[in-house]
Amino acid sequence: MKTTDDRIAGAILAGETFLGIELGSTRIKAVLVGRDHEPVATGGHDWENRLENGVWTYSLEDVWTGLQACFAALSKDVAARYGAALRSTGAIGISAMMHGYLAFDGDGRLLAPFRTWRNTTTGEAADALTREFSFNIPQRWSIAHLYQAILDREPHVRDLAFLTTLAGYVHRRLTGRKALGVGDASGMFPIDSATNDWNARMIGAFNALVAGEGYAWRLEGILPAVLTAGENAGTLTPEGARLLDPSATLEAGIPLCPPEGDAGTGMVATNSVAERTGNISAGTSIFAMVVLEKELSRVYPEIDLVTTPSGKPVAMAHCNNCTTDLDAWVRLFEEVIGLAGGKFGRGALYDALYRKAEEGDADCGGLLAYNYYGGEPITGLMEGRPLFMRKPDSRFTLANFMRTLLFSSMGTLKLGMDILTEKEHVRIERLLGHGGLFKTKDVGQRFMSAALSTPVAVMESAGEGGAWGIALLAAYMRRKRNGETLEAYLADKAFAGNAGICVEPDPRDAQGFLAFMRGYAEGLPVERAAVKHMR
Repeated sequence: MKTTDDRIAGAILAGETFLGIELGSTRIKAVLVGRDHEPVATGGHDWENRLENGVWTYSLEDVWTGLQACFAALSKDVAARYGAALRSTGAIGISAMMHGYLAFDGDGRLLAPFRTWRNTTTGEAADALTREFSFNIPQRWSIAHLYQAILDREPHVRDLAFLTTLAGYVHRRLTGRKALGVGDASGMFPIDSATNDWNARMIGAFNALVAGEGYAWRLEGILPAVLTAGENAGTLTPEGARLLDPSATLEAGIPLCPPEGDAGTGMVATNSVAERTGNISAGTSIFAMVVLEKELSRVYPEIDLVTTPSGKPVAMAHCNNCTTDLDAWVRLFEEVIGLAGGKFGRGALYDALYRKAEEGDADCGGLLAYNYYGGEPITGLMEGRPLFMRKPDSRFTLANFMRTLLFSSMGTLKLGMDILTEKEHVRIERLLGHGGLFKTKDVGQRFMSAALSTPVAVMESAGEGGAWGIALLAAYMRRKRNGETLEAYLADKAFAGNAGICVEPDPRDAQGFLAFMRGYAEGLPVERAAVKHMR
């Protein structure tokens, strides 16, 4: 009788698995899924962005060395578990951080350093385009980066031939095709939901806006083709196969699904692509995405309008800062423990400190923190300074300290989500949480539910994150039946009734978080002063 591992090995050898790779902020991850959509092998590689000449960036060399290390780790895992070589797969999907600016000339040369979503240097352009389009253009979006480069008279703009995202760049190198999934595309430039393509009116408005500059290009000619979930986005070329796997084991000819952004793959990984559902991704940054039933009544600078991978309109509240400050404090505690001769694994330390936060006062005992390593447009800050404050009579305990750090990681998101729930009366049946903030069972989930006054669920499989999500999109492209929607495929096949473990808001926590937020709003001028005076 064949064992489960034997069956998985057979699927691997038959090319009946699906591979998803996601380039996140701090980790590149690969997930191989089997016929039942469950992960059967993984690989990963850590990397970090760098601040160079005032720009948050990654080098393209780091992209490829990281991808190759990640794929090699996946191949090693496959061999160790199943005694098989990963030569082919049913389909591949590439996902990466949304937004940013990757500009190339006609020969494929990078014209300027990759500018990631983390940069907040495009305020003038974002404001001008928001007014021009009557549509919110956040600073992170590719079009804001392009227009700011034009306003700043950067000479490279004249040679521009192709503009894309990180996922679109990797996909093009692997397949030779300039294409992008509609979800990722919606973070470059506004999408017309009626056509699931670039908004033609706004394309025309932008071309008219820059007509006097004398550029040889027009915007529609330098953007990638927009594809929706389920469409074929090309095949892996021999050159692409060697780029991904220099060992020459991986074969060419594998189909690829449309490349997507981490927001879209997060929605897929949490089965949050239907109306009245949403998800929260909480790691280096934090954002919540809610699938809308109708358009918002007006433009809000705090709310992005993007789409699901199938093109449904989505409201996104995005914050640049989440766990970075909390992580720094945990490393400090780890150093103290080591100084005292103790030994504590980092994962166990996170669990212990998160659990301690549950013992704190509901309102954090009067402590206050801002986790702003970078700028935060929702609160109008172009730069950040991590800041912890307390009054002489605050209850300064470890439990309150940790609770404050966790509440701080959710504070700015709360401000954005209140616009949707209180001003626009958007109906949300539940939110699905994923990312590092939710790794310690129940704690982050419990506090997030209280913060947003909404049930929050977490799935075990969601821990694989966007790499698993893009693998599911690759599987959908190959296995969908005629007319089968992404929403139906995920609900009936990939998740098959798995709704995760859901936590309802706790009244004590909810009241405590509201009290914390009153202090958070009152203390923002102190954070602004820190940015102004701490140079």
